[in-house]
Amino acid sequence: MDYIEINFSIYPYEEYISDVLALELGEIGFESFIPSLEGLSAFIPMSAFDELKIKNLLSDFPFEATIDYKVTQIESKNWNEEWEKNYFEPIVIGNDCVIHSSFHKNIPKATYDIVIDPKMAFGTGHHETTSLVIAQLLLMDLSGKTLLDMGCGTAVLAILGSMRGAKDIVAIDIDTWCTENSIENLSINKISNVDVKLGGAELLKDLHFDIILANINRNILLTDMEYYAACLSSGGELYMSGFYVEDIPLIEAEANKNGLKLLEFKEKNNWVVVKTVKE
Repeated sequence: MDYIEINFSIYPYEEYISDVLALELGEIGFESFIPSLEGLSAFIPMSAFDELKIKNLLSDFPFEATIDYKVTQIESKNWNEEWEKNYFEPIVIGNDCVIHSSFHKNIPKATYDIVIDPKMAFGTGHHETTSLVIAQLLLMDLSGKTLLDMGCGTAVLAILGSMRGAKDIVAIDIDTWCTENSIENLSINKISNVDVKLGGAELLKDLHFDIILANINRNILLTDMEYYAACLSSGGELYMSGFYVEDIPLIEAEANKNGLKLLEFKEKNNWVVVKTVKE
């Protein structure tokens, strides 16, 4: 599949502005992002590219910054090589978890060693939302439980969930790149109890889970929360991330409408993960 690469330059550059830009680009069809010193590179299938949407997004952008961009048509790349050159460094979470790619050497020892070759899929553990959910997974008792990784990206959360003892796991994403990469990463980590599905919330009919992880974005969470709640067992837990502290009231209001009680949240650089339970 041919892709469009857009290189965004942000003046003055601030990481939080780049994060917000990536979040909003994701809502208009962009699939993956590679940070740069001045902004980020964003990738979208040529068939989904609409430059007018980008111009409208930038004209309504909520921060005072000058954002320029350059459009380039690209063919399929060696995405592992791109990540190795540009971004992906090993993630070490105490003695509990290390996330690295197959090209990394001299990896520190940890209880859970996860290999992720990300290609174009989001979810290496670098972003605050992924690391927040990983931290929650490391605290959960998953033994024998059913788990859903919604918006699975690289399947890093599903992989850790399996290593932590979850019994049956479903990983879902709307992006073919993500589902293909998830299957590859599951194979690399010798994980066999994860069912990867291509699609959205419509796939949740007749499924039931004890734990649901949904690291997506605010608008999709608000739209699809009723489907998550419907397939969550009584007393089951839904963890949501992909939004900011100031979005919590909106998330909590929608959770309450669907029989979910917000128990707590954790914050990192203004990004949050919330824990809710089905009453």
